[in-house]
Amino acid sequence: QVQLVESGGGLVQPGGSLRLSCAASGSIGSIVAMGWYRQAPGKQRELVAAIDNGGSTSYADSVKGRFTISRDNSKNTMYLQMNSPKPEDTALYYCHAVLKSGWVMSDYWGQGTQVTVSS
Repeated sequence: QVQLVESGGGLVQPGGSLRLSCAASGSIGSIVAMGWYRQAPGKQRELVAAIDNGGSTSYADSVKGRFTISRDNSKNTMYLQMNSPKPEDTALYYCHAVLKSGWVMSDYWGQGTQVTVSS
């Protein structure tokens, strides 16, 4: 199992910047990929960005060029640098990890951190 704890959310002005962090603990060695999801009121949860153990990244079209996902394996922490956020980026942001044990894949989620983009 792995525990995921997000931090760094809050109120940010459009065009500003914010960095989210996700600290992982537990069976860190079993993690094969991590990512950030978000869910706005009345909408489905959607993938924002993902990163695998090789460092390959992927982004939702809506955040490409503005958000950057990264991992610091020495700190067991994943980040989401949010530059030039827009009001439509307002959502509850969740940290996600995929673990592999033998042939079994499992998902873990953090509790979420609120991001509000408003002037």
